[in-house]
Amino acid sequence: MGTSASESKEGIPVLLLKTKSTPNDGYEEQFSAVKEGHFFEPDFVPVLEHRFLDEGLSTVKRLLQSKQISCDSGATYGGLIFTSQRAVEAFAKLVEEGRCDEKWPHLQDIPIYTVGPATSRALRSIPQSPPLNIFGTETGNGEALAHYMLNHYKGWYQACERNPPILFLVGEQRRDIIPKTLMDPGLSYERRIQVDELVIYGTGVMESFEQDFTNSVRETQNRAARWVVVFSPTGCEAMLRALGVLDSVTGTASRTHLDANGKTYIATIGPTTRDYLRNKFGFEADVCAARPSPEGLEDGITTFMRDNAR
Repeated sequence: MGTSASESKEGIPVLLLKTKSTPNDGYEEQFSAVKEGHFFEPDFVPVLEHRFLDEGLSTVKRLLQSKQISCDSGATYGGLIFTSQRAVEAFAKLVEEGRCDEKWPHLQDIPIYTVGPATSRALRSIPQSPPLNIFGTETGNGEALAHYMLNHYKGWYQACERNPPILFLVGEQRRDIIPKTLMDPGLSYERRIQVDELVIYGTGVMESFEQDFTNSVRETQNRAARWVVVFSPTGCEAMLRALGVLDSVTGTASRTHLDANGKTYIATIGPTTRDYLRNKFGFEADVCAARPSPEGLEDGITTFMRDNAR
């Protein structure tokens, strides 16, 4: 990199293309902490606009009220899967609405699966007594979670000799790796797990994102270095366009046009977004976090900075 972090008196801007989580955001906490030899300046640029879908939420509410998500032998579903904080927020909304409902089925007897610490923290913050049984936090990605579930879910229901379907609360845009893995035709009937996906929220690019990001790029243009962190394929095109590297004719983006002095670096939170940039635009990110977490992201960035310092 042109200027090492230790030589710069200013912090290194980290433009996080996500909505800041409340009440606390792990990425802000991770990148605001002063580290030996360098410090970062995190800044959030919201990309996605989420909307809860009434039809999906009504279905979940009906299932909860009729105790069809429980360990009872006649229940439709024996567990839940969450892989996004938005799905947890929608679920938490239903929990809050049902707190005074005597029909509310406490969910302490079913397994709830999630991937990543942020989604797990969001689930644990739901006021449920006794607390929810949350599993899979350390798996790191959907494929690993699915393989974990193939053993864990079967073990959970082994005593009652049933293998009930599981409900996966999702957004309109999602990967299919978990359902495909759990329902793989190559698995024996005893191991296979039926997964039903229920869409409870939609996602789109915020109208103001491209202009907001352009403003952040302009405000940090005189810094010795800066990082842009991408959390989702949604918004990648607008990001590349705002950086001035997207060819409107070919639809591809070139790193050679990113910065003449090489001061802007791109990191992705995981392989899905990295591969989307590569396959859709022919663009290679500088860093792909080995773990989709604040710690994993910072480790990737600091390792890159150390290896490329001069």
